[in-house]
Amino acid sequence: MKKSKFSLLLLLTLVFSLVLSACSGSNNAGDPKPEDNGGTTGDTAAVPQELRMLDSSEIPTMDSVLAEGSTSFTYINNVGEGLYRLDQNHKPVPALADGEPKISDDYLVYTFNLIDSKWSNGDPVTAQDFVFAWQRAIDPKTASPYGPYMMGGKIKGAAEITEAGSKGEPYDLNTLGVKAIDEKTLEVTLDKPIAYWEDLFAFPTFYPQNQKFVEEKGDAFASSAENLLYNGPYVMETWEGTDASEWVLTKNPDYHSADQVKLEKITVNVVKDSNSAVNAFEAGETDMTGLLSSDIVPSYQGDERMLSWMEPTVFWIKLNQKNEALANKNIRKAIAMGFNKEDLAKSILNNGSVAANYFVPKDFVTLDGQDFREKYGDLVTFNAEEAKKAWEAGLKELGVDKLELRYLGGDTESAKKTDAYIKNQLETNLPGLTVKLESVPFAVRLERDNSMDYDLQFAGWGPDYGNALSFTDLWITDGGSNRMGYSNPEYDKLIKAAQGELATDEKAQWEAQQDAEKIMLAEDYGLAPVYQRAANILLNPNVKGLAIYNYGPDYSFQWITIEGE
Repeated sequence: MKKSKFSLLLLLTLVFSLVLSACSGSNNAGDPKPEDNGGTTGDTAAVPQELRMLDSSEIPTMDSVLAEGSTSFTYINNVGEGLYRLDQNHKPVPALADGEPKISDDYLVYTFNLIDSKWSNGDPVTAQDFVFAWQRAIDPKTASPYGPYMMGGKIKGAAEITEAGSKGEPYDLNTLGVKAIDEKTLEVTLDKPIAYWEDLFAFPTFYPQNQKFVEEKGDAFASSAENLLYNGPYVMETWEGTDASEWVLTKNPDYHSADQVKLEKITVNVVKDSNSAVNAFEAGETDMTGLLSSDIVPSYQGDERMLSWMEPTVFWIKLNQKNEALANKNIRKAIAMGFNKEDLAKSILNNGSVAANYFVPKDFVTLDGQDFREKYGDLVTFNAEEAKKAWEAGLKELGVDKLELRYLGGDTESAKKTDAYIKNQLETNLPGLTVKLESVPFAVRLERDNSMDYDLQFAGWGPDYGNALSFTDLWITDGGSNRMGYSNPEYDKLIKAAQGELATDEKAQWEAQQDAEKIMLAEDYGLAPVYQRAANILLNPNVKGLAIYNYGPDYSFQWITIEGE
C-alpha cells in the first residue's frame, strides 16, 4: 500500500505487556504532528469550507474489498467507515462500534454493538453488512489482493478458505469468524490473540458493504460515483472511474457525526508533474499538492507552506524469482548490492529520504526504548566490487555472459528519475546486464504485480498496522503480498512463530522477526531495499486540521477547516 502510512496501541491487558510506540520524525507517538497543521484558530464563518487539492495518481479502485494501494485507501477512508477509525491524533477509536467490544477470556471472541448509522441510500448499516464484506474479501472468487493478507492467520477460518480455493477444493464462507448475532450485534472470532486488533478493524478492508446494493450493481459496482454507497464523512459527488483525472467529494449530511465535519467540499485533480503542481499552488489554483519531487524540495526549505515528515515507508526492487536468472542467489546479491543508494537518496531524491539497507523501517516501532533496527542495523549495502564478483559468479552458474531484465517502474516524474538512475548504476556496475525500463501508471503496475508480469519491479510498502509484522509477513511463502516467488522455510517458521506462539512474548516475537529479516536480506538477498521515504507537500497555511497517517490511508479530511486571511 501505502500507503501509509502512529499511535500508542491500546493493548490486551493481562495477556499482553507489549507496548509498541511508533512515530514519525521526532514526534512522540500519539502526539499531534506538525504536519497535522494544528487546529482551528481563526474565524471560518465567512470562509468557503472548500479544499482544492492535487494527487499524483488516479484512483485504482473504490471497492474496499479490491483496494490495495494508499490512494484507494485514502478516499475509501474518507467516504466510508468501519468498526474503528484512526482519529486526528492517529489513534484507533470506535467508529461504527458502540464503544469497546466485549472480549472473551481467551481474547479470541469480540462482540461489537453497532451505533445507529446509515448508507447514503437511506439503508441502515447492519452487522450483516460486515459479514457480507468480509466474506466477499476472503472469497477466492473475488480475488481480493488484501482479503487473504489482512485476514489470513488473524480471522478464524480465513487461511483455510484461501488454501481450499488455491487447491480448487470446496470451501464454506460461513466458516469465517464473523457472525451477525442480530442487526446491531457483530461477533468476530480470531485465530489467536492479536495485540493490534484495533488497528486491524480500522483498516478499509474491514469496512462493511451493502449486500443488496453490491449484488444489484454487479460488475458496475464501484465503477463510478453513482455505483457506490457511502457511510463516512463524505460522499463522492463526481468520479467517473479509474481513468478519471478529477473527482469531487462533498460532506455527507447523513453521516452520524456530520455536525463535527466542517469541510463542505473537496475537489481533487491529478497532476503527475511536480513543477506543474507547484505552479498551480503558487498561482492560488490549489491548496495542497501531492508529494514533491526532489528537485523542488530544496527551494522550499524553511517555507512554512512545506510540510515534511519521515514516513515508515520503504521502497525496494522486487526480484521475481520465477525468472530463472533471479532464482540464482548470486544474481540477486549482485543486483541488491549493485547500486549506490546513498547517492540516490542525497543527489537524486534530495528530499530528506534516507538509504534503506533493511525492509522494516527505522523509527517505526520500539521496545523498551530500542528501535527495531538497532539489533542488526544495515543488512544489505552498496558494494560495487562485491556486486561484480557475485554477478560474474552468477553468470557462470547460469552458463551465460549477459542478461536482459525487464524493470517495471512508475510513470511519474520522480519515479522515472529514480528508475533511470538505478538502470545506469546496475548496467555500469554489472557488465553484461541490460535493463529495459517499462514505465506504467500505478494501476497497471498493480495489475502486473498481481500477475507477476515483471523481472525487476520498483515498489514500496507502508505499514497497515502498528507492528513490524506488517512488513515481515509480506515474504512468507505464497503469502498474499509476496508475489515475487521468494520462499525460505526457516523464514516462514520464524514469522509464523511470531504470529502464533510468540505473540504474547514481546522480546521473543521481536527477535524472531529480526532474525527472519536478516535471513531474507543478508543471506538470501531476496529483495533489494532502496530508500525510506521522506514526504514533502505544499499546503496552504489557511488549511487547518489535516490528519496525515503513517499506516493505512494517507490522509483524513474530516477535521479540516479553512480559515480566512
